[in-house]
Amino acid sequence: MAKTTANIGFEEKLWGMADKLRGSMDASEYKHVVLGLLFLKYVSDAFEEKHKQLQAEELADEEDKDEYLAENIFWVPKETRWTYIKESAKKPEIGQIIDEAMIAIEKENDSLRGVLPKNYARPELDKTRLGETIDMFSFQVGDKESQSKDVLGRVYEYFLAKFASAEGKGGGEFYTPQSIVKLLVEMIEPYEGRVYDPCCGSGGMFVQSEKFVEERSGSIEDLSVYGQESNPTTWKLCKMNLAIRGIDGDIGEYNADSFHNDLHQGLKVDFILANPPFNISDWGGEKLTEDLRWKYGTPPKGNANYAWIQHMVSKLAPTGTAGFVLANGSMSTSTTSELEIRKNLVEEDLVECIVTLPGQLFYSTQIPVSLWFITRNKEKNGKRERKNEILFIDGRKLGFMADRVHKELAQEDIDQITSAYHTWRGTKEEPYEDVAGFCKAAKIEEVREHEYILTPGRYVGLAEAEEDAEPFEDKMERITTDLSEQFAKSKKLEDEIRQSLRGIGYEI
Repeated sequence: MAKTTANIGFEEKLWGMADKLRGSMDASEYKHVVLGLLFLKYVSDAFEEKHKQLQAEELADEEDKDEYLAENIFWVPKETRWTYIKESAKKPEIGQIIDEAMIAIEKENDSLRGVLPKNYARPELDKTRLGETIDMFSFQVGDKESQSKDVLGRVYEYFLAKFASAEGKGGGEFYTPQSIVKLLVEMIEPYEGRVYDPCCGSGGMFVQSEKFVEERSGSIEDLSVYGQESNPTTWKLCKMNLAIRGIDGDIGEYNADSFHNDLHQGLKVDFILANPPFNISDWGGEKLTEDLRWKYGTPPKGNANYAWIQHMVSKLAPTGTAGFVLANGSMSTSTTSELEIRKNLVEEDLVECIVTLPGQLFYSTQIPVSLWFITRNKEKNGKRERKNEILFIDGRKLGFMADRVHKELAQEDIDQITSAYHTWRGTKEEPYEDVAGFCKAAKIEEVREHEYILTPGRYVGLAEAEEDAEPFEDKMERITTDLSEQFAKSKKLEDEIRQSLRGIGYEI
């Protein structure tokens, strides 16, 4: 079975147990309950491991806060340690005990102030189930061995994905599917420099960037993380996500809208990774008609897609590159203002690559999406001469069904796309070649001929048909035999349905 976010080991069993807590609670609410507990367990594990180590040292003081802060371990006051929480799991006041623990941790650690959930005492939260959930967190997530295996990271990411799925349509805005984030990161390769996400959700882009650097023996110290998120609960989720992974990111002192309250004014970055909300119409564009960010044209009031693009272009350093997700309509919309902006971006040679992806990749929407890559300076980004050239990749046929309704990109799909991109850029040794039906490097003249429509399907052409060696007569024999069997099964099923209906008094 392919490795998917729905199949990565013991997490699934853990999810089944955590799901019992849901009861009458909405998924969007209980995710904070479960992720809050997971956070508490993590900081407590790390603390208690260090605590035991200090106890064993003759001259050390295990209650000296500085001993912990020196190693980037959160200081955890006595009444908030997991041993105490677990001992109290069956008490009726367990909700209040956890709330007090969260308040105490925030008080001791400035970076977490106002971030942790503190509503476990509310009456609608079943305290018996809460106690059972605490019992199930018997495994280690925060000690050094678990940290080296990224146990918490895997559980956390798995839970975020499952919560997104449980919330279904309209929910899951905090989560970009892991295979899309991985693809974006492997395309733009943020080894070192400043990384920015103007709508950072739960921080998935930052986490994946950090993993990318670590896998290549780099140092996360070489990466500076900047982000912003408008949704207050998702902003808190991001703060927790970064804290437990030790990422020192600047996502602002509070949640805020990147269009109307840019918390990083003047910032220029080397990399942008983003998944802006699709096609939002109430973004307040009428209040920003004279905004300096609209260098390539004023975006329409009824759709923010091109406002996001220009906001990101305004943040790019002279050699910066942005990779982001947009709904497919953005590639071909003929709205006057959007067409004008797209034309100007192409003529300024800012558009580097467009990738269409298969549908059903997102939990929150079925609409197909594409990836845009914008770069300030093609000559300095990459080794191959590609001035006035755009790479188009049609990835609609890639991916596999991870469950009944959702697709995922396998590692080989990601490799296929990134290989085409990097050979075209000259950052991979092999020479680049167009592949009919999959990728094409088109000159700007060709894009002009297509009236600046950027849909890859227009450029890559059709894949070469595989030669069919089966003789026509044999093929017809096979097909008619299969069809005959299907008709026979259909008739049998029809008879069974009629009989069942007759049994309950309905004749057809």
